[in-house]
Amino acid sequence: QVQLVESGGGLVQAGGSLRLSCAASGRTFSSYAMGWFRQAPGKERDFVAAISWGVGNTYYADSVKGRFTISRDNAKNTVYLQMNSLKPEDTAVYYCAAPKLPLGSVGLTRAKYDYWGQGTQVTVSS
Repeated sequence: QVQLVESGGGLVQAGGSLRLSCAASGRTFSSYAMGWFRQAPGKERDFVAAISWGVGNTYYADSVKGRFTISRDNAKNTVYLQMNSLKPEDTAVYYCAAPKLPLGSVGLTRAKYDYWGQGTQVTVSS
């Protein structure tokens, strides 16, 4: 059973920073791509960032490029999302996601992911 547990959300002022963590369990973490998505009230769950297995290639939504950084620590079975220069429009519930199959290409859409964490709230005040 794959489990994903996010942490690190909170309330921050615009311009501030937060680091989200997602701890994975239940299988060999290093063989799977990982992703972060977010969902604001009344909106769809959107792609934020993803990282491949192996060399750790990274991918970002245009709205966060240059401000957010995704990384992974395979020894700790954890993926991170460092968020800098936060804006009020970054306010959302942030979800960690993982695909069912290993060694695959990185997904940039919700349909490519099969397992989801419970989410962590990020609120950016103006």
